[in-house]
Amino acid sequence: MQSVDDAAVRLSQLPTGRRAVIKKHEESDFQLTLMEMGCVPGEPVWVEMIAPLGDPMAIQIAGYYLSIRKQDADKIWVVPQ
Repeated sequence: MQSVDDAAVRLSQLPTGRRAVIKKHEESDFQLTLMEMGCVPGEPVWVEMIAPLGDPMAIQIAGYYLSIRKQDADKIWVVPQ
């Protein structure tokens, strides 16, 4: 059986329409800001849309939509549902 860590991927790798649950954050200057915006471990997240050139991406989290840069989404690990 595959462990949760093996199943985790970066939020930036999820395709449009995919749901996941946030597992953890990598250390970054933006980590606290992301957590204040609702990107906390255990929170469900859904990729609403990705800009035509791949950056930024719109996610639905904590009951609202959030536009996030790909470089910031790359620091959030999620488990796809």
